[in-house]
Amino acid sequence: MKKVNLIIDVARCHDCNNCFISCKDEHWDNDHSPIAVSTPRLGHRWMDILNIERGQYPLQDVCYLPKPCMHCEDAPCIRASRDGAVYRREDGIVIIDPVKAQGQKEIVDSCPYRAIYWNDEKAIAQKCTMCAHLLDKGWAQPRCSHSCATGAMEFALLEDLEMEKRVAEEKLEHFHPEYQTRPRVWYKNLYRFTKCHIAGSVAIHYGLECAVDAKVTVTHVATQATWSTRTNNYGNFKLDGFDRDSGDYQIEAEHTGITKACVIRLKESLNIGVIHL
Repeated sequence: MKKVNLIIDVARCHDCNNCFISCKDEHWDNDHSPIAVSTPRLGHRWMDILNIERGQYPLQDVCYLPKPCMHCEDAPCIRASRDGAVYRREDGIVIIDPVKAQGQKEIVDSCPYRAIYWNDEKAIAQKCTMCAHLLDKGWAQPRCSHSCATGAMEFALLEDLEMEKRVAEEKLEHFHPEYQTRPRVWYKNLYRFTKCHIAGSVAIHYGLECAVDAKVTVTHVATQATWSTRTNNYGNFKLDGFDRDSGDYQIEAEHTGITKACVIRLKESLNIGVIHL
């Protein structure tokens, strides 16, 4: 049967918080039993938004990663619960039963993604429900993707084989695959959050003029793997997707037959400064 999937494009998220606000609007002071009871006004972030700043001024960037419950196929919260307090529906949505989960705080601690919150007033664990109550009423998508202004979120109700095809074609990934929980939340352009970049500038005539369209080649010293790009109208370049703390790289810039190279050690995203030709 068709199952739920949420596809999040990290490159399109601008931290507008529409998803967070719409989730709060749907679940605060609203009872959607037996799917969920109301969430506290403060504290819970069923749709959290992580952020990271990469690189150094003036060639740095900021990336945002929306993080809901992952609705895992191998969900630790289900294993940690008692008496069926957490269960998976046939469509793949993982639900915490607001009655059976009373007092089971261990459900919160079981989630490696830290996507489950404790409601002190009601003494229950709570999290994103993928707006299952709305989907059951005929809604085509949950509130978070419905309110996303940039198209960073896409809700997809697909057969598993159809989803596997999309994963391969669009190079979708899981956040923290090492947890091995098989989430139903997928990410596009995840490298923006999990990898690092090498950026810099190329100048000519003693730094008085930008080297436009200069060729920049990056070579990993140990493996001799290479990447290349060209500078923009400001003489700037950026190559992305490198592993953190991945060793030494040679950076070579070439423009109008003039070449200059340097070697850097990459630990985090790095602005190497200006290469003067």
